[in-house]
Amino acid sequence: MNTLVDLKGVSVFHQNIMILKDVNLEIDKGEFVYFVGRTGSGKSSLMKLLYADLPMKDGEASIVGYSLNKLKRKQIPFLRRKLGIVFQDFQLLMDRSVAENILFVMKATGWKDKKKMDKRLKEVLNNVKMDTKGHKMPHQLSGGEQQRIVIARALINEPELILADEPTGNLDPETSNGIMRLLHDISKSGRTVVMATHDYTLFNNFPGRTITFEDSSIMEKNSVIIE
Repeated sequence: MNTLVDLKGVSVFHQNIMILKDVNLEIDKGEFVYFVGRTGSGKSSLMKLLYADLPMKDGEASIVGYSLNKLKRKQIPFLRRKLGIVFQDFQLLMDRSVAENILFVMKATGWKDKKKMDKRLKEVLNNVKMDTKGHKMPHQLSGGEQQRIVIARALINEPELILADEPTGNLDPETSNGIMRLLHDISKSGRTVVMATHDYTLFNNFPGRTITFEDSSIMEKNSVIIE
């Protein structure tokens, strides 16, 4: 399956207010795609629709093989296992260590074999260059380190698609560059990355396909697939 996201005539609503209308969009395997626009332009709302946090009302939509039109509530956890979600505000559990944060999500998504869990934990921490930080508490880490843990958490179930909502929004420019390099490396490994941002300075150093959000609609400015 090369097309991971397929939207046809989709409208996005938040509490019965229409945020976006008539969205048509295809995103294929291996693409790095920016959702670009001002705060409130609908970037986060479209992401929430994609991971089934907002209801599907108008149009047709499929994501990683699931039809959002036909999706039942009990199927949502299975859909989310095929996605990696990276939040701006980290959403780490502050009362447990880095390793415990990741193991908690593994248990919640059906992992049971302790040896396999420990092996995968080491793999994802190594992938984000945080292999020595498993024992640390989130408050002992910098913002950039916390975001790397969030990305490690998103990679646990080897998702086909990473949805990153303003992942550099709370970080300084140097730290942001490190996170962007990491997300680009993930994309080069064959995963699709969709990143919402309003930071236009990222595009020069980290080119990608750009979808602009404006006036309740989207338009495409350019298309670059990372080799």
